[in-house]
Amino acid sequence: MLRKPSRQATRALVGVLAALLLIPGCTRPIREQIVQKPPDSLRASPEDLRWFQQARFGLFIHWGPVSLKGTEIGWSRGGPRPGRTGTGTVPVEEYDNLYKRFNPTAFNAREWVALARDAGMKYVVFTTKHHDGFCMFDSRLTDYKITNTPFRRDVTAELAEACHEAGLKLGFYYSPPDWYHPDYRSENHARYVEYMHGQLRELCTRYGKVDILWFDGLDSTAEELDSEKLFAMIRSLQPGILITNRAGLPGDFDTPEQTIGQFQNHRPWESCITIGRQWSYKPDDKVKSREEIIQTLVQCAGGDGNLLLNVGPMPTGQIEPAQAARLREVGAWLKQYGHTIYGTRGGPFVGWPWGASTYKGNEVFLHVFNWPQEIIKLPAGAGRVVSAATLTGDKIETSTTPRGTELRLPSERRDPADTILALKFDRDPATITPIERKSLTTGKKATASNVYQNNAKLGAEKALDGNRSTRWATDTGVLSAWLEVDLGEPATFNSATLAEEYDRVREFELQIKEGEVWRTITKGTKIGPALSLQFEPVTARYVRLNILKATNGPTIWEFQLHRDE
Repeated sequence: MLRKPSRQATRALVGVLAALLLIPGCTRPIREQIVQKPPDSLRASPEDLRWFQQARFGLFIHWGPVSLKGTEIGWSRGGPRPGRTGTGTVPVEEYDNLYKRFNPTAFNAREWVALARDAGMKYVVFTTKHHDGFCMFDSRLTDYKITNTPFRRDVTAELAEACHEAGLKLGFYYSPPDWYHPDYRSENHARYVEYMHGQLRELCTRYGKVDILWFDGLDSTAEELDSEKLFAMIRSLQPGILITNRAGLPGDFDTPEQTIGQFQNHRPWESCITIGRQWSYKPDDKVKSREEIIQTLVQCAGGDGNLLLNVGPMPTGQIEPAQAARLREVGAWLKQYGHTIYGTRGGPFVGWPWGASTYKGNEVFLHVFNWPQEIIKLPAGAGRVVSAATLTGDKIETSTTPRGTELRLPSERRDPADTILALKFDRDPATITPIERKSLTTGKKATASNVYQNNAKLGAEKALDGNRSTRWATDTGVLSAWLEVDLGEPATFNSATLAEEYDRVREFELQIKEGEVWRTITKGTKIGPALSLQFEPVTARYVRLNILKATNGPTIWEFQLHRDE
C-alpha cells in the first residue's frame, strides 16, 4: 500500500518546484514537457503521408446493385438531385429497389485483393456509399444496405479483413451527397448531417485500420457537412488516416478525376481514372490497353502523383475477366520496372512531349513513349549526363550542346509502351529545379462555339489556364465545336498538348489563321486523357482547335501550344 506524503515532504517538493521556476530559461522547457501540442485534426502529418507518396498505384472499386443494370452508379438514378440539375435514365422506383434482387454469390474478397497485388497495387479504395445512398456496409442507421439484400453479407467487412491479411492499405469511399435520404439538403438537413457523421463513425470503428477516407462531396461546403467536427472525429478514431479534398476542406491530397494531374511536388495528389468508360460495371465495356494504363501510371508518377485505377465488378461479384487480365499485364510490367515508379519523386523534366521522368537516389529515369525524331533533347539546367543506358542494358549515345543534352537510341531498341532510360547526372537529382515545358497559351484569350449552359466556369479559357481541375465544356448533344485562341501577337510553335475529360472526340484538326483563311496544320481522330502533337514550326497569332466529330458534348481539360527546340 502507498503511504500518503507527509506535510513536510509536500512542502519540500513545492519548494523545489518553485526554485526551479526561478531559474532563467527553465519555465519554458518545463511547460513544453508538460503541455503537448494537440494533433492537427484538419491535415495529416508528413510521416502519415509518406506511404501514400511511395505507393503510387491503387485500386478503386465502384460496385453496388446498379451493376444489375450495367448503368453508371448514382448518376443513372432517376429522380431529383438536391442542389443539382438533371436526372438519370433509370426510373427512381426501379433503381431504389435493385437491391432486393442483388445476390453476388461469386464475390470473394481475397480474390479481389490477390488481383490488386498481382497488378502491383499498394492500396484499395472501396465505395461504401455512392450518391445513390445505398450502403455497401452493415450500417445500423439505415435499412438500405447490403445486408438486407438476398446476399446478406457485409462485403465491406470481408474486403477490410482481406486487405489487412494481405498487407494492403485500405480506403473507404463515402459520398456526402445522398439523393436517397429524405433529409439531404432539406429543411431537416442537420438531421442528415447527424446521420452521415454516425455512418462515418461506424466505418471508423467497426472495420479495423482505415488508411484513407475518400470523400466525394461534389459541390458541398465545409459548413454544410460540419467538416471540421467530422475531421476531428475521424482522426481521433483513426490516427494517421488520410482524407481527400472533397468535403469542403483541403484535406490531405488532391484528386483530379478522369485526367492526369499536373506536376505538383509540394502537395500529394492522386488521379482517379476508370479502366473502361464507366465507373461501375458496364457490359462489353471498352477496356484501356496495357500501354495506355502503363503510360498513365508513368505520367502520374512523373507529375509526383498517384494513379487510382478503377474497376467495376459484375453483379455476380467477380471482376470482369478482360479487366482482370489487363491488371495482371500491368502487374507483370511493374514486377520488372516498378523500381522506376514506387518510392520515386516526379521530375526533374516536366511536361515534355517524349513522356515523363522520375528519380530515386542518384538516378533519373526517363520514360519515353513518343519518339518524334531519332533524338531526345533534354534542355539545359539538369547538369551534365555522366552515364546513360536503357534498363535492358543498351548504352545510349549522348552528346552535349549549348542547349542541353541529346540522346540517341536505335528504333529497334525501343519499347513501344515505354522505353526507360536510366541517367546519372553530375549532381543530385533532388537539387535540380524542375525544368518545365513552357506553354504559349496559358492565360490567353479564347472563345468557343458552345459553352455548357453558357456557364462562365466552363468557358473556353478554362482549357488554357494551366489548371487540370478546370475545363471547357459543351452542351449535351453537341457533336462538333471549336475553340479559338488569341495569342496576342504572332508566335512560333511546333507542338501542342491536348487532354479531354471523356473519350468523346472522334475527329479534330488544329488550324492557324492566315489572313481570313483557316489553314489546317495537323489533324487526328482521338484526344483522350493526354495527347502530344508535333509538327513543322508555324507562326500565327490566332489558333483554332476544330472538333469535327464527337459522340456527345466534348469537354477539354487542356489545350497548350509549345515551342520545343
